[in-house]
Amino acid sequence: MRLLIITAALAALTASAQTPPQPAAPPAQLGALAPENINKSRPKPGFDITGTWLHAFSRDNPFTFAPPAGFKLTPEAQVQYDAAKKARSEGKAYHDDIGACWPAGLPVLMTRVWPIAMIQKPTVIYMVSGFMNSVRIIYLDGRKHTDPDIIIPSFNGESIGHWEGDTLVVEANQFNDDSWLTDNGAFHSVELTVTERLWRVGDTLRYEAVATDPKVLTEPWKVNRTAKLTDVDLVEATPCIDKDLNHVVDGTHHDNPR
Repeated sequence: MRLLIITAALAALTASAQTPPQPAAPPAQLGALAPENINKSRPKPGFDITGTWLHAFSRDNPFTFAPPAGFKLTPEAQVQYDAAKKARSEGKAYHDDIGACWPAGLPVLMTRVWPIAMIQKPTVIYMVSGFMNSVRIIYLDGRKHTDPDIIIPSFNGESIGHWEGDTLVVEANQFNDDSWLTDNGAFHSVELTVTERLWRVGDTLRYEAVATDPKVLTEPWKVNRTAKLTDVDLVEATPCIDKDLNHVVDGTHHDNPR
């Protein structure tokens, strides 16, 4: 009996020696609000964005996002743009996603005249826009972008931020293709990437976004905007909620208008 036990033990040791060691699984990503994550030692952020920010409308700070002068689109995108232009000339709306209560997506959401309430923690920034109550999350805890094979694309994508001195730099990707890139007929694909830079000067927030999309844009598009700190409160965006509920009640399927 003892001999059998010794023999079995030797066989197990031999098998173990022949099996290459397996790499350890990466540690699970802590939630942005997990105390262990929040309490980690980090460099001091460049500024605190906490507050409610309102678009500082002026002639050189419009609330729409239009293509830059001399822009060029890919052939597929040009077809959509031309169709939208023709519809406008006839006084018609062309695939008005926002009018149909679909989220605006980036970077349009950041250029609107509705206030955006922002709360900054060491690991994350939460943004809630008065425009459809759209929610946006920017992670600051050092995590990497989620594997594209795992993440579900969304209107506002996945935003990962880091500090470069007094500037917050954000890389947003993993968008769906259910929103427009601009207000006048330029759409985007799932390959859209938006790189943003935000910096604060007193009660003024400066915003710069560069959009890149190889399936739509022949070169990056840039937008610059300015917002001012305000003391207004957000309210529930009930008109769009009512429309969505009506779609459910009457059995109408809510397809993307495009």
